[in-house]
Amino acid sequence: MSAPKCVPLPDGRRYSRDEMIRRAREFNVEMQRRRSVRQFSDHPVEREVIEQCLRVAGSAPSGANRQPWRFVVVESGDLRRAIRRAAEAEEEAFYDRRISREWREALEPLFTGPQKPFLEQVPCLIAIFVQRHRRRKDGRLVKNYYPLESVGIATGFLLAALHHAGLAALTYTPPRMRFLTRILDRPAEERPFLLLAAGYPADDAAVPELRRKPLEEIARFV
Repeated sequence: MSAPKCVPLPDGRRYSRDEMIRRAREFNVEMQRRRSVRQFSDHPVEREVIEQCLRVAGSAPSGANRQPWRFVVVESGDLRRAIRRAAEAEEEAFYDRRISREWREALEPLFTGPQKPFLEQVPCLIAIFVQRHRRRKDGRLVKNYYPLESVGIATGFLLAALHHAGLAALTYTPPRMRFLTRILDRPAEERPFLLLAAGYPADDAAVPELRRKPLEEIARFV
């Protein structure tokens, strides 16, 4: 086996201590403004904005560099309506028969329920799929490594990029998501991972008053 080809680290930069702290603080302040939004304007989003944000997501690290993510951007109103109907049918069954009392109590402060109007209101839905295997040109399936972890990292990159660009977003995982495979005509080797609504917040958008855990509750230095 030949040795892998390597190239110099592209555009490597070294900042001063003060510059590093400033940049870290500014990014923290920016990301602390990010909130999940459930009320969207129907104002259209420039496709180039979404394309650039998806390029950011595609730069995420992945197991063995297999890049096991697929993003389907849903702009069609008919498809968004079909996704909403299918999602709400799953949600109704979940809230009626499958949700536990503890889970229901945990969701109450977030004002969520089986109705998901944002799926139709938002001008852009991004359906994220994970490939546990990829199909080679000869038709054989090849295993992808750490696909869920890799797609999770890419989704985090995408959320940060959308916020940085000035858009609001909401991550949504229906109780059962296989309807996305059918509605969006995806191949069998892909599995739905998450739905991401992206757009401008409605003028009257409001979010729950939440407390984020302080650093000492989420991190430890040893």
